[in-house]
Amino acid sequence: MVAARSSVVELNNIRKEFGETTAVEEVSISIQEGEFFSLVGPSGCGKTTTLRMISGFEQPTDGDVYLSGRNMDGIPPNGRNTNLVFQHHSLFPHMSVEENVSYGLEKSGESSSIQREKVSKYLQLVDLEGFGDRNPSELSGGQQQRVALARALINEPDLLLLDEPLSSLDRKLRKQMEVELRKIHKKTQGSFFYVTHDQEVAMTLSDRIAVMNNGVIEQVGPPEEIYRNPAKAFVADFIGDTNLLSGEAVERDGERVVIIRDTDIELPVESHVDPGEVEISIRPEDFTFERRGEGLIDATVIEKYFQGNYTNYVVEPDTPTLPEIDITVHGHNSPMNTSEQVSLSVLNEGPVLFEQ
Repeated sequence: MVAARSSVVELNNIRKEFGETTAVEEVSISIQEGEFFSLVGPSGCGKTTTLRMISGFEQPTDGDVYLSGRNMDGIPPNGRNTNLVFQHHSLFPHMSVEENVSYGLEKSGESSSIQREKVSKYLQLVDLEGFGDRNPSELSGGQQQRVALARALINEPDLLLLDEPLSSLDRKLRKQMEVELRKIHKKTQGSFFYVTHDQEVAMTLSDRIAVMNNGVIEQVGPPEEIYRNPAKAFVADFIGDTNLLSGEAVERDGERVVIIRDTDIELPVESHVDPGEVEISIRPEDFTFERRGEGLIDATVIEKYFQGNYTNYVVEPDTPTLPEIDITVHGHNSPMNTSEQVSLSVLNEGPVLFEQ
């Protein structure tokens, strides 16, 4: 039997106001010890303000922040066992890599021998063994970010806070750093709180994700659950790609079907909602191509984007009241071409319904 993990962070109905503007409203989150937890949402939704309340750089207007069971009311940043990694790593340019990493230990009065031992350990952890004598300007962007991680981890904080640390890197380097960051988390078994607007990064790294919108938490759960069972249309649209339609859920012969608005197209669904007006989310990979006339929606392929191991299509339905539909076909084959006349079917388990 696996022992239950204790909470390293408890946010209890925290609220933050700036004048007449409410940036964060009644947010409650629990982060478990050793968990990689991400807070994701569009720019300006309150993510960084939430992080700053955890770190102590902002105080909640209402509500409580607990770190390792201790109420942080009035406790300044230097009284909290947290460390923060920013988008811009802010290394000291006049110091070597080793001096940057050991800076926190030196400030805390650790002996030179312990400093050398820990610096060696954490440079090895971030795969920069042998780089201690170099200047930050001699390193790549990814290497500099790894130095910043080592500097933040060396004091062994209860919680590592990461504020968009990969957003300044190009896509290839960002993907490499995602792998490295996940490895570092597994090796340290530390508690990480990651703030980002990049849902792809959050899906890759996280044990659990909280989706925020306009200062409110819309849903919390593992990445697969949030992707497959979004609680709201906003979550479905923000996490991954989806096609949003409107319709009406009805009972017919003991089965639930959805009639797409302003059409006679009926979708069989497995989602359980009461009869009435609904929004419909269908992921691009939940559509399948059929021969013309053999599916639910006749359409024309208007765009095709080959991506290697999958192909994205944009199709225009013959029914003028329907919007363009995005479709993803996985695998190396690209069965359809632009201008081709097709028909679309939908996997029964594909549509997710939201009551309006």
